[in-house]
Amino acid sequence: MNAIISASDLASVLAGPNPPVLLDVRWQLSVAKAAGEPPFDGRAAHESGHIPGAVYVDLDRELASAPGSNGRHPLPDVEEFGATMRRAGVSAGRPVVVYDGGQGWAAARAWWLLRWTGHPDVRVLDGGLAAWEGPLETAVPEPAEGDFSPAPGAVALLDADGAAALARSGVLFDARAGERYRGEVEPIDPVGGHIPGAVSAPTTENVGPDGRFLPAAELQARFKALGAAEGKDVGVYCGSGVSAAHEALALAVAGIPAALYVGSWSEWSADPSRPVAVGPDPQ
Repeated sequence: MNAIISASDLASVLAGPNPPVLLDVRWQLSVAKAAGEPPFDGRAAHESGHIPGAVYVDLDRELASAPGSNGRHPLPDVEEFGATMRRAGVSAGRPVVVYDGGQGWAAARAWWLLRWTGHPDVRVLDGGLAAWEGPLETAVPEPAEGDFSPAPGAVALLDADGAAALARSGVLFDARAGERYRGEVEPIDPVGGHIPGAVSAPTTENVGPDGRFLPAAELQARFKALGAAEGKDVGVYCGSGVSAAHEALALAVAGIPAALYVGSWSEWSADPSRPVAVGPDPQ
């Protein structure tokens, strides 16, 4: 099963006999609070127009637990996550399609969480809402309760020690922008740099100008050139486990299984005892 779906294919399956549950996970990371910019309101965006039938899911409140020593977007409580998905109509026997505004990070976070908790059929709308050419609606849907019961562990998850070990034994990709990896700038976390041994692989380079993923063969070639050789274990992290989910999705499109370090740099850098590497060299 492909991990992504085109807008045209989504329109077709929505009109078919077994339409998927649609989740709208519009979200933006804002680091400009000091400039007085209002925070992005994903629910308001949803209520102003969404793909018909889509249910809004709040990344910060429903796809993560409260920020703390485990990072800015730690894993949500599994039971609470399951309840959120059931309220959205998610059932084990019905496919799910997730979308966001177009960047793909938030949708990938929902995709990864559903895959990690055992849902067998989840895809992300390639290009997000920006790629959708069909009608929008403003009515807030009231789906029938789903039956999804999360069973964590269906895909690989890393903690800080596991990420450090994988950077030595396999390949650990850093999905953040190159300047953050190198430690030249750090707009959010207390320390700039990267986990020693991690390889810079900005997730922005997995998509084209339209925000859609590059073809699978191109993604496969990219990751192999960065060290994801056959037989090597692969992992990925970012700032807080959101854009890394997008990289995990790109790796899935390329046919490369990857573990996700959810705590990511926001957890790693919060502990002064953990080593930090700077510059372009992984070590």
